[in-house]
Amino acid sequence: MEKEQVIYQLVVPGPIEDVEELRVLEWHGDVNQEFLVDELIVELETHKAIVEVRAGQRGFLRQVLGEAGSWEKIGKPLALLSDASDEAIPASLDGVAPLLAAFEVM
Repeated sequence: MEKEQVIYQLVVPGPIEDVEELRVLEWHGDVNQEFLVDELIVELETHKAIVEVRAGQRGFLRQVLGEAGSWEKIGKPLALLSDASDEAIPASLDGVAPLLAAFEVM
């Protein structure tokens, strides 16, 4: 039996004390690039700190929703990732599971 492929959403991490939104600094990969567990996906910043977001599971970056330079609220989708590089992107984010991710405030 073939494993069902899944699309995941990477969201702005939180909670972070006294922070409601973060600015996207730099994506560390291009669309369709594979990320392995613990690889750096994106760097964000608060008004006082840098936040590194790392993959908590293997996946392919499929679509960037938060462009570099944009300020995004905690919990808002930043990108879509998938189990395979050819998985169809859904028209709506309703029901799209969150990607397991770890973040560190530096």
